[in-house]
Amino acid sequence: MSKRSHHHRRRKPRFQRRTAPGASPGSVKPHPDALPCAVKVLAYGPDELVEEEIRDLDRLPEVLNKHPVTWINVDGLGDEGVVRRLGELLGLHALALEDVVNAHQRAKVEPYDSHLFVVARMTRMMEHLETEQISLFVGSNYVLTFQERHGDCLDPVRERIRKSSGKIRNAGADYLTYALLDAVIDSYFPVLDQFADHLEELEDEVAAGRSADVTARIHAVRNDLLVLRRSIRPHREALNELVRDDNPLIADETRVFLRDCYDHTVQLMDLLEVYREMCADLRDYYLSIVSNRMNEVMKVLTIIATIFIPLGFIAGLYGMNFDTDSPWNMPELRWPFGYAFALALMLGVAATLLFFFRRKGWIGSPRMPSGSRRGP
Repeated sequence: MSKRSHHHRRRKPRFQRRTAPGASPGSVKPHPDALPCAVKVLAYGPDELVEEEIRDLDRLPEVLNKHPVTWINVDGLGDEGVVRRLGELLGLHALALEDVVNAHQRAKVEPYDSHLFVVARMTRMMEHLETEQISLFVGSNYVLTFQERHGDCLDPVRERIRKSSGKIRNAGADYLTYALLDAVIDSYFPVLDQFADHLEELEDEVAAGRSADVTARIHAVRNDLLVLRRSIRPHREALNELVRDDNPLIADETRVFLRDCYDHTVQLMDLLEVYREMCADLRDYYLSIVSNRMNEVMKVLTIIATIFIPLGFIAGLYGMNFDTDSPWNMPELRWPFGYAFALALMLGVAATLLFFFRRKGWIGSPRMPSGSRRGP
């Protein structure tokens, strides 16, 4: 697992909603820090494959008409003109385009007349946990994807298309949609594996008592798992809608595969709950260890103080230095063995207290209760 900060920092979201309250629906206002758009096309059929970067969007209808399936991928959301032009060429709804540039959406599915709009969230572990929105428009012969930045978890899908592996080159745009969603969902499993390894390391450190900031690190892991839970949970509802709704853009054969993808989201939710419970148990384990250590320290200090209370009384009694001429004063003051007697008395009191504490089981091995039997 990559090294992460031990202290959790609240990070501002990369994208915030740009439309003002009461603005006209369908306003496309990219974030000022959004990356410029780069449009790449992967068009294919059973016996053909074209992969290129398109700078002139007016060529897009020609590509769509020449190939059975076209995957248009846009990295970056900073060019309002590119987003609007793609919407015009493909007949995309303005409300869906607004959700594309406001990249804080939860996973969802929205059907329109000529296309299907799907939102999912990708995740990856860098120095800290990162999530990213990916927006998919599904048509009869195309899939258009918008991503916030370069780099994703979809390279396995690209390789399958290039190598004509499996049935993807012989299937339609709905199967490509399934493949992309499946890659997004499956990308959560390696991230959760890293959290599992990290929790094991924290457990070892807690047991060995090697880490002083373990509570902050457990809290950071728990917060990251909460972020993952918020990202994964809506996928279950979205995939369930794709499986159950009778949309003509999704074939019945593809729904079988989407059902398997839905099962993966359920597995992820179960794993997340297990890891969140592990965080809570690990935190309680650490606090119990700290409490036990504190109790041991307090027990030792209490025993020491208890022993020295009578010793201090004896030393104070014999240290009052009264006049020896009075018959009512301590006779030991003029006794040749008075000092040795006082020391012996102190040692005797201390030994008696230690013996009493041991009999009670407060120090050393605990005393077995009466009536209990030892093993053979």
